[in-house]
Amino acid sequence: MILCGSTGSIGLNALILARKYNINISALSCGENISLLNEQIQEFKPKFVCIKNENDKKLVKFPSSKIFVGQNGLEKLLKECDDDLVLNAIVGFAGFNVSLTAKKLNKILALANKESLVVGGKFLKGANIRAIDSEHAALNMLLKGQKNIKKILITASGGAFFKHKVKDLKYVSSKDALKHPNWSMGAKITIDSATMANKLFEILEAYYLYGFKNIDAIIEPRSLIHALCEFKDGGTSLYASSADMKLSISQALFEKNDKNILNSLDFLKIPSLKFYKISLKKYPIYSLKDILLNKPDLGVIVNAANEYWVYKFLSGNCAFLDIANGIFKALDKFADIKINEIEEIFYLDKKVKEFCAS
Repeated sequence: MILCGSTGSIGLNALILARKYNINISALSCGENISLLNEQIQEFKPKFVCIKNENDKKLVKFPSSKIFVGQNGLEKLLKECDDDLVLNAIVGFAGFNVSLTAKKLNKILALANKESLVVGGKFLKGANIRAIDSEHAALNMLLKGQKNIKKILITASGGAFFKHKVKDLKYVSSKDALKHPNWSMGAKITIDSATMANKLFEILEAYYLYGFKNIDAIIEPRSLIHALCEFKDGGTSLYASSADMKLSISQALFEKNDKNILNSLDFLKIPSLKFYKISLKKYPIYSLKDILLNKPDLGVIVNAANEYWVYKFLSGNCAFLDIANGIFKALDKFADIKINEIEEIFYLDKKVKEFCAS
């Protein structure tokens, strides 16, 4: 496979599976963690690599002629590699172009970059996508062969501040927000979990993947239940597993997933499972769910503003509550947009971030 985002949490888990099941890695890409990339090159011996910055090229222990750089480099890398499978684990808007290129080249897209669908899902229709989010991998299992579906639900952990009072959120730091109770993830997605932006994005992702608008999310604090499917006859099925991304990654990598990836849950040892409604006072970003489902083009606005304010929060230059406030202000400014061409997505991403900075 071609692995884009090899040094992040999804990439590292994918390489654990590659190591265990002898998957050939033809190409690796990463951002700025060159020392880890060099270790991966030594072990997996790819044909090509891609990095974010030209200045880092001299640090990569790899033939210079086979090192690509930046977004243009990623496109060239995908074209050079004959592999049919691309795992897109790049964080944020930067992963969108990889998804578009994979579609153009008729490659299988194992998609961990949910932002691709959030900002431009309508331009990825017809792509051969295997979703890697645990919720969407669970939905894929639940929806197979089903016709009488009434509603689908995905679950949220509630993030680092599930037990916090709303009035205390004005004082929390990025260090506090990065203490996810169940998952070991990158900084960006961990903050998105704390604000519930991540779940908002996954709702839109599910809409594009499965064609349902009757979608909602509920909080299950243990992250053992990943999705539920309600049927018209009154029955409900659910998908449960331990909180370990190797399972959903394996479901995207292996067409016949008969391998023992995780131990099954022992329900006799689980003290209790409880579910909670998402509080819009604590998680105001989630109030945008129906707005996005009815006007999905706004996904690029929400994503761009969210990226800007999350990274500002991570650098200590704004408060936690500024993230939601910044998103709402951007939506007020760009509420009337309608996207007809792919180029408009790149333009709007830039303009929204400029607006946030002003």
